[in-house]
Amino acid sequence: MARKSLTDMAARNAKGKEKSYKLSAGSGLYLLVMPNGSRYWRMKYSFAGKEKLLSIGVYPEITLKEAVEQRAAWPSRHICRRHTSALGRCRKAS
Repeated sequence: MARKSLTDMAARNAKGKEKSYKLSAGSGLYLLVMPNGSRYWRMKYSFAGKEKLLSIGVYPEITLKEAVEQRAAWPSRHICRRHTSALGRCRKAS
């Protein structure tokens, strides 16, 4: 069965529950809905075998379309700039 992708309508209608929950938008991008109703864009990725988390912004200031564009524009060279401990490895690879 194919998984449904997150729509703007679903993001707009997401309400807080007793616990925080995630609405997946695909490729590691998801909308984190907090108990108080606030919604945050997050992206999971891995670096050097460890899972990392990138905060993209707050919904609705960052729309679904903008969040997907930011996810697509996140190449590995940005990870090298962000993680200073890996700079030596990134320079060697370049």
